[in-house]
Amino acid sequence: MKTLTAGRLLPVLGTLLAALLCALGPGAGSASAHAALTSTDPASGSVVPVAPEKVKLTFSEGVLLSADSVRVLDPQGKRVDEGRPAHVDGKSNTASVGLAGGIADGTYTVAWQAVSADSHPVAGAFTFSIGAPSKTAAKVTTAEADPVVDALYTTGRYAAYAGYLLLVGGCVFAGVCRSSRPVQRIAVGGWITLFAATSALLLLRGPYTGGKGIGAAFDLSLLGDVLATKPGAALLSRLLLLSAAAVFLAVLFGSYAREDGDRTGMERRDVAYGLAIGGAVVAVGLAATWAMAEHASAGLQPWLAMPVDVLHLLGVAVWLGGLASLLAVLWTGEPIRQADVQRFSRLAFTSVCVLVATGLYQSWRQVGSWGALTGTEYGRWLLLKVALVTGMLGLAYFSRRWTGRLTDRRPAAKKAAPAARPVQAKAAGQARAAKAASPSREDKDASPERAAQLARQREALEKAAGQRRRDADEGRSGLRRSVLAEAGVAVAVLAVTTLLTGTQPGRAETEQRQAASSGGARTTAPDASGPAEVKIPYDTGGTNGRGTAVVRIDPARSGNNSLDVTVTDPAGKAVDVPELEVSFTETRKNIGPLRTSLKRGPAGRWQASGFQLPMAGEWQLTLTVRTSDIDQITEIRNVKIN
Repeated sequence: MKTLTAGRLLPVLGTLLAALLCALGPGAGSASAHAALTSTDPASGSVVPVAPEKVKLTFSEGVLLSADSVRVLDPQGKRVDEGRPAHVDGKSNTASVGLAGGIADGTYTVAWQAVSADSHPVAGAFTFSIGAPSKTAAKVTTAEADPVVDALYTTGRYAAYAGYLLLVGGCVFAGVCRSSRPVQRIAVGGWITLFAATSALLLLRGPYTGGKGIGAAFDLSLLGDVLATKPGAALLSRLLLLSAAAVFLAVLFGSYAREDGDRTGMERRDVAYGLAIGGAVVAVGLAATWAMAEHASAGLQPWLAMPVDVLHLLGVAVWLGGLASLLAVLWTGEPIRQADVQRFSRLAFTSVCVLVATGLYQSWRQVGSWGALTGTEYGRWLLLKVALVTGMLGLAYFSRRWTGRLTDRRPAAKKAAPAARPVQAKAAGQARAAKAASPSREDKDASPERAAQLARQREALEKAAGQRRRDADEGRSGLRRSVLAEAGVAVAVLAVTTLLTGTQPGRAETEQRQAASSGGARTTAPDASGPAEVKIPYDTGGTNGRGTAVVRIDPARSGNNSLDVTVTDPAGKAVDVPELEVSFTETRKNIGPLRTSLKRGPAGRWQASGFQLPMAGEWQLTLTVRTSDIDQITEIRNVKIN
């Protein structure tokens, strides 16, 4: 029976990760809106007899406001709002702004943009009329994130999570199981990654929420505005805590790791207690910087959700970061005792128990119902995460079996099995070569360059001989393969977890739908029935220039939408065209054209997410299809946005 070697396993894991990243690509480009507009006063599309004193907006969860969060434009496009937007009666899920006195009758446009309490930007617009509707020249531009800024910010979020897991997991593994040079590299690498990612996120936060380009990352005034917000304060706190973590790393892998003969057992135990307490404070503090600025800080029971989120993140770090440390030790060939691996196994089991308990609470809080598990994007990603974690637990079972077969000492040469003799013969040959390369009296008199070359040769030979001896340990080789497989799945778990933090929770999405269907969110028409689909035949006149494009707009309502365009030939077979563009225009109110950046998917598929349609009404959909360098056509259709 053939066993799966590390060389065969690496391509499999690489393929799995590449497929996962491709699957995440279409949905990870833009974070879904987390705070949805549920009602307005005056209501969207309504006609009021007299001008109101203020405009009020209510969201599905708390929002952070800025000086331009709510703008009211008259029919000529001039601002008529007064003062700074504020929360109503201190409720964080509301926003209101006063109106100037003596404004005339007509149709007014309210454009809003804010930041969800879980740090994600949202925007939209609606209209109302005073006295009677009128034509309006107001133009609304949506502050979509710059593609480069969005990609860098998303990458920074992934890197920050990965850095935290490696930093905390590596330190715990070093303190509880075994400290060595590979483990030190894991922990220090995690610190560097987390520090670099946090610094980048802090600089990119302003451009990300304000829809600005990469050049605005070094705008000091924009950075000052970011630091005044809760997410900015969390990122700055993380940087300060990382300075304390640097001191902790210096002690853990410095004086404490070295065996000091002058230090008594009591003194060493006191240092260990101090490191444990200090490390726990820093690890909890770092985890809290996520809890205070993301899903846990908004919605249901934040007073309980935040400490639960901290525990969940700590459990993930101890398990997955420790797993990376164990893999590093096994991969580099450092000696490790069976007792050390068993100690980590018990630690990982405890972490999994914490993850299950905290994960159940988080699932109930964020999903809310069984139907939302399959009926919302958040629920479906959560099911994928559960499946991946279950797979990791299955692999962990095999790792425990291999742990039981580890040997702390090599068998004596006289009792070696016949199958092991060729390996020992090779090791002996390498040892003889190393001895031959040992410094002689002539070598000592050689030049420094020659001496350094000989030293490198001896080190390489000794490493090769040691690697062959270690590979002869079947238990160690099997454990390395099993842990490598676990680490590969762990990367996928990390990717899905990061994506979940950028997806609207299932409970919020369900409440938003219920509010819309009951008429409470007066920003959508009461007869809204879901996504809109427009079938557009086209003929560019050239070779293979005929076909049909089906444009699907989901949910076809004012606010955040996703686009999915499928292109087929006359036979109904998917066809890939060189270029395809879609834009929307509200001709009666002179809004647009609003263009979206479509991403090429599988053959015949083009997709976009996070596309904002500012108001309900009859919109003009413009589709441009190019089938060759010179053959192109533009088709126009009408679509109703509720």
